[in-house]
Amino acid sequence: MTGSDARPRGDETLRRLWIRDPLAILAEGAGGGIVVEGSRIVERVAAGAQPAAPVDETFDASRHVVIPGLINTHHHFFQTLTRAHPLAINKPLFPWLKALYTVWDKITPDAFRLATRLAYTELLLSGCTTAGDHHYLYPKGLEDSVDVQVDEARSLGIRAFVTRGSMSLSEKDGGLPPECLTQDDDTILADSERVLNLFHDAKPGAMVRIGLAPCSPFNVTKRLMRESAALADRHDCQLHTHLGETLDEDAYCLEMFGQRPVDYLEEIGWMSPRAWLAHGIHFNDDEVRRLGKAGVGVCHCPTSNMTLASGQCRTCELEAAGAPVGLGVDGSASNDSSNLMEGVRHALMINRLTYGAEAVTHLDALRWATEGSARCLGRDDIGRIEPGREADLALFTLDALRFSGAHDPLAALVLCGAHRADRVMVAGRWRVVDGNPVGMDTRKLREDHGRLALSLLGGA
Repeated sequence: MTGSDARPRGDETLRRLWIRDPLAILAEGAGGGIVVEGSRIVERVAAGAQPAAPVDETFDASRHVVIPGLINTHHHFFQTLTRAHPLAINKPLFPWLKALYTVWDKITPDAFRLATRLAYTELLLSGCTTAGDHHYLYPKGLEDSVDVQVDEARSLGIRAFVTRGSMSLSEKDGGLPPECLTQDDDTILADSERVLNLFHDAKPGAMVRIGLAPCSPFNVTKRLMRESAALADRHDCQLHTHLGETLDEDAYCLEMFGQRPVDYLEEIGWMSPRAWLAHGIHFNDDEVRRLGKAGVGVCHCPTSNMTLASGQCRTCELEAAGAPVGLGVDGSASNDSSNLMEGVRHALMINRLTYGAEAVTHLDALRWATEGSARCLGRDDIGRIEPGREADLALFTLDALRFSGAHDPLAALVLCGAHRADRVMVAGRWRVVDGNPVGMDTRKLREDHGRLALSLLGGA
């Protein structure tokens, strides 16, 4: 029996669903499952016990490993159109960017919408219930990109954290991108305020939140960084940018600003819990301490960091210093997928290589992708399975051959390589059932998206 998708309507009583007797669950004292009422978790049921009050429906989870919905804190949805692109394969970040800028300026509005839809769907199928995106690409025709991403998230039923990204320094200004991909500061700030007024919901349980995300120190002005921070304060929203990703970035900041990236961040007023950074690899001990003291979050992107050979994030030191650490898949042209469960496994492996086999566990990697990511986004209503939090859940089966012989179900998800959820619940509603997104024709999506992606091969 499937769960209720009921929501409050007038004075109607909320329906109660018992997700019963899971094979394993990432929650204390919930061996007998959990009870969902409306969009929230209302009870953890001990093994062998019954819910404290009657339920309307029961879902037998005896084949399922239940974890909190994964939370993606860094992505570039448009890049699903340029996976394994011949112009960019086997390049580090700066040459990779310069090669793909010549392709991304050809993305049409229809292609962008399908890129967004495909990225959301991939993430959802991997067990992701909150999808963050950093969209900074605004060639002619893509001015309403945030509107498209909000629309697609609402259609699919996934929780979204869309950041209004930007680039205002082109090659002629000493930046990296061509001028056709940039906007001036005033245009960016005006549209940032527009989308915040239209879409940002700061209330608990929000399905859509907006953040402000100037792309990086080498793509935007100091004025834009400062005024984005002031705008975020006025609208109570988060701030996001790339920082500390490569040694080339360090060299750029020293040449252009006479300071390292973290000093630059402090000067422009971003050293606060309102900010989280993508990658955060090349920080020295003092910078790690300062970031932690300020509560600045870091999104660890293990897959793209390995693909581009950018370096290894100092996750353990950052977390020990007080910085929230979350996970992100990063762009699908540097990953080259949008599978966050795969990212959990990669996070475990690269951090064990860095810190030792006993220092980082599968539970650490799962925590980064749930609680840690929620903290980066400034949310305390998602990321854990406990009463009062939103009912965002990912349920995996261990039926595939690669799980045969696995003894610890939670460890098996990570060590044996789970990559597709059997069921996914967002805000109390099933959004993936039997491994398929509800209401989505994935075959047609693949065909339509693939056709438009082929048009971007151009002169490769």
